[in-house]
Amino acid sequence: MAYKANHVYVNLPVKDLNRTKEFFSSIGFEFNPQFSDDKSACMVINDNTFVQMLAESYFRTFVDKPVADVASAAGGIIALSADSREHVDELADKALTAGGKQFKEPADHGFMYVRSFEDLDGHLWEIAYMDMSAMSQA
Repeated sequence: MAYKANHVYVNLPVKDLNRTKEFFSSIGFEFNPQFSDDKSACMVINDNTFVQMLAESYFRTFVDKPVADVASAAGGIIALSADSREHVDELADKALTAGGKQFKEPADHGFMYVRSFEDLDGHLWEIAYMDMSAMSQA
């Protein structure tokens, strides 16, 4: 039987925890105070998915190798789904207004619409809407 996780926790190092919380709060994300303190903040994606933002010094206590400089090199892309094309635009526009940077041009593949941004630390994020009925025609 294939393994299926009940929950997903992504851990990201951040340089300024308070600025990071302000940035993602302005986009519309909430943080779970039960799993947040002065070293980390638990951003809620949905009931089963969380991004733990860890102050870089705290993040280092979990790893035995250098922390990647994602401001100058890609370390991965966090991709999230949206309910509509308009929702994609809303979230991406909020991220850019809050200080994020666009890292790719918007992409319209007919069945999928994607916008991308870098957060304040340089982590890459994509917001995508997939029209499953159009996908079967593509």
